[in-house]
Amino acid sequence: MKAMTTSSSDVDVLRYAAFTSRPDGGNPAGVVLDAALLGPDDMGAIAAEVGYSETAFVTTRDEERRRFTLRYFSPLAEVAFCGHATVATAVALAERLGPGDLVFDTPAGEIPVTTATDTDGAVRATLTSVPTRSRPARTDEVDETLSALRWDSADLAPELPPHVAFAGNDHLILAVRSRARLADLDYDFDALAALMRKHGWTTVHLVWREDEQRYHARDPFPVGGVVEDPATGAAAAAFGGYLRTVGALPSSGVVTVRQGEDMGRPSDLTVRTDPHGARVHVSGNAVPIVG
Repeated sequence: MKAMTTSSSDVDVLRYAAFTSRPDGGNPAGVVLDAALLGPDDMGAIAAEVGYSETAFVTTRDEERRRFTLRYFSPLAEVAFCGHATVATAVALAERLGPGDLVFDTPAGEIPVTTATDTDGAVRATLTSVPTRSRPARTDEVDETLSALRWDSADLAPELPPHVAFAGNDHLILAVRSRARLADLDYDFDALAALMRKHGWTTVHLVWREDEQRYHARDPFPVGGVVEDPATGAAAAAFGGYLRTVGALPSSGVVTVRQGEDMGRPSDLTVRTDPHGARVHVSGNAVPIVG
């Protein structure tokens, strides 16, 4: 007989909105700070019940060294890395242990995180990605994706070529010519999910450049059972590496990504990329969701 899995009512699931200072903004994440006794089926069941794009589970903890092991589950599957759930977990730990440096061991690799308290008392977290990489997307990858999005090649911005970028997960990056095109997102859920599973992409990162330091983004996430992510830290990290690869970084190395606006959950992600390094730093606030 199959063992019964644990539900969210059996464990303490914290709920945070990441990359925002408002509980009704940003990307909601579940956080389980004590998941040492949970198996993968338990974690998957809890993530599905919580229903957020990801829930993070702390499976081992060393509070003296401030080092923790994290696993991430969407409602449908485990993912190697999730930026917004990392930020949410870091803020939750900083609220309990005090601000400072943390280290997360994840399936994607070691993720250092710094936490600090802003002047208004909110906690801000900055994660450092694993080494990033980016390659030009193949014509068939782009054409199949445009078909699933119900878009046309004329919608793409020629100065920012399509790439597949990595910062713990692979993300297809498509830049569009206009904010109106980005706002008009009505894609074929099943077709895009199948395509993303075929290529191993976690999200499709759709961006519009307002100027060289500010971008707007949307991230379909059908492979996780979610239509769209309101804030995607992993994709933002991959995007920073992409900008470095294609020579589009501003002189400061810092860009802001506005995401979730078209969903009614505005999010702000600060992305800092070393022009000569391999890693990318992504910063944002997180606040508890009460009720």
